[in-house]
Amino acid sequence: MIDTSKGIDWLVEILRRDQSPDGSWTYPFETGLSTDAYMIILLRTLEINDEELIKGLARRILSRQEKNGAWKLFFDEHVGNLTATVECYYALLYSGYYEKMDKRLQAAKKFILSKGGIEEVRMFTKVMLSLTGQVNWPRFSPLPIEIILLPLNFPINFYSFSVYGRANLTPIMILADKKFTLKTGRNPDLSDLFVRRSHPDTWIRSNEMRSLFSFIEDGVKNLLGVPERLHKLAIERAKKYMLDHIEADGTLYSYYSSTFLMVFALLSLGYRKTDPIITAAIAGIKSMRCEINRLPHMQYTTANVWNTSLIGYALQEAGISAEDKMVLSANHYLLARQHDKFGDWVIHNPNSLPGGWGFSDINTILPDVDDTTASLRSISRMTAPNQDAWNRGINWLLSMQNDDGGWAAFEKNTDTKLVEFLPIKKAEFLLTDPSCADITGRTLEFFGNFTNVPKDHETIKKGIKWLVDHQEVDGSWYGRWGICYIYGTWGAVTGLAAVGVASCDSSIQNAVKWLRDIQNADGGWGESCYSDRIGKYTPLKTSTLTHTAWALDSLISVSDQPTPEIRNGISYLLRNLQSEDWTTAYPKGQGMAGAFYIHYHSYRYIFPLLALAHYRGKFET
Repeated sequence: MIDTSKGIDWLVEILRRDQSPDGSWTYPFETGLSTDAYMIILLRTLEINDEELIKGLARRILSRQEKNGAWKLFFDEHVGNLTATVECYYALLYSGYYEKMDKRLQAAKKFILSKGGIEEVRMFTKVMLSLTGQVNWPRFSPLPIEIILLPLNFPINFYSFSVYGRANLTPIMILADKKFTLKTGRNPDLSDLFVRRSHPDTWIRSNEMRSLFSFIEDGVKNLLGVPERLHKLAIERAKKYMLDHIEADGTLYSYYSSTFLMVFALLSLGYRKTDPIITAAIAGIKSMRCEINRLPHMQYTTANVWNTSLIGYALQEAGISAEDKMVLSANHYLLARQHDKFGDWVIHNPNSLPGGWGFSDINTILPDVDDTTASLRSISRMTAPNQDAWNRGINWLLSMQNDDGGWAAFEKNTDTKLVEFLPIKKAEFLLTDPSCADITGRTLEFFGNFTNVPKDHETIKKGIKWLVDHQEVDGSWYGRWGICYIYGTWGAVTGLAAVGVASCDSSIQNAVKWLRDIQNADGGWGESCYSDRIGKYTPLKTSTLTHTAWALDSLISVSDQPTPEIRNGISYLLRNLQSEDWTTAYPKGQGMAGAFYIHYHSYRYIFPLLALAHYRGKFET
């Protein structure tokens, strides 16, 4: 007979040990090596000689190099990743501690040239290489900066893009317009990484793209004013957008990439390196440093609110009282971080008041639906809940439902298809914020299990319809923010079950069959990051704790008794809870398919605890 108590107790004690004094959990938000490489490049370009940090980051980068000289984004990436390898190679050279003749760098160069050279890296890397003088800016800006002046009723405008897209594109548009370059005496020369000596303009790739640019240009021409004045106004508005969205720690939206780009954009506008805004931005980026295996890592952002809301909820599901000091401290932390400021979300949702939660510790203007439902779950059992906080959170969630019936992450109805014609790889991930199964499912789960919103409420019915309409043919759902189909299916199944969709419903039965079919022989589940790169479920061929927990939680939510698949999965979890290998460090989240993967260090504790707690609550009592 299965006994989950020992496993649950072990997980609870781990979480109790790891809680910070302020009530939060600061488990790392690890996003590969890109931020580490960019930090070296940023410090050297600004001639900030923080040698201890630069040496530590360089050691971390070298520790992750493959035998063939390449760097990977995830364990099973076949031979390596070109963009990651270029970034790491450049950072190691610029650090000043490694020379081109170093055998490890020679191997990296050989890999880069074999994969098409520096010309084939992704857009963000091209921007970084351009502003540090390694490649030429395109002959024209990929997006004319005047787009920031287009009215909201124009078919494509600045607020057609997702907030994440705006945060990064705003400084990029300034930099591309200025064709800004900043070199130092220590700049490496990467010209030997080009495969082609003539560099054609690779930004325009199709007639459709040319048509889109003509369309945008026509809209700009219809603006009233002298072109030169409009251009100057656009630059000023872009600058103001950045300055208006700086958080208290000096970062732009608390994101590494947008802050990195903002620093260079401000320099291109005449700011000095010693300007307080720039020094605060550098300090803000540095404050996101963490340590992993005794080496520094620059986090893309902090995940304190996300970690704390999920852990607070999981602990209470496992039977820890809301009045326990650990949970109470976590919930007070969360209540202090509910938003009371308007953010960009109000552009598409003008009839709601603030009330959501953001992702990072210092986030005050960028709430998201997922963090809001997670935070509300955690505070829901407080003996004396803050009714105002609860009501504001619920009202904000309801107001954020998209017109199509689903929920997105940050904004409402921000899913224009025109971005598909832009010269930006994976533009749909960078520039749009569509309804997705993971967030829609989790939002329905919250409404169904934690509120008295009626099951026949129009909001619920529209959410159910969206999920049913977007189920894959094989029975799974694609998860936008996790890896990937197992994650989406977990969100959808638990959400549908919570709002009264019967277990015998064909959508749930098809999902259950799919989960059973992909279970591994050891009882667990595992999914490769290739799933989101190719848009099709791809098995990892090895089980992971987190994927297993998601699959189990899905099956438990729609099963009346513990099936063999559930028992085998629970046994896998209990056998492997304390394991430490590449599967526990494998990314379980993503921000941009094929380019940006996330290893949440908290997930290996949170989701097994939830699955074990739900199993015990349903089948052991």
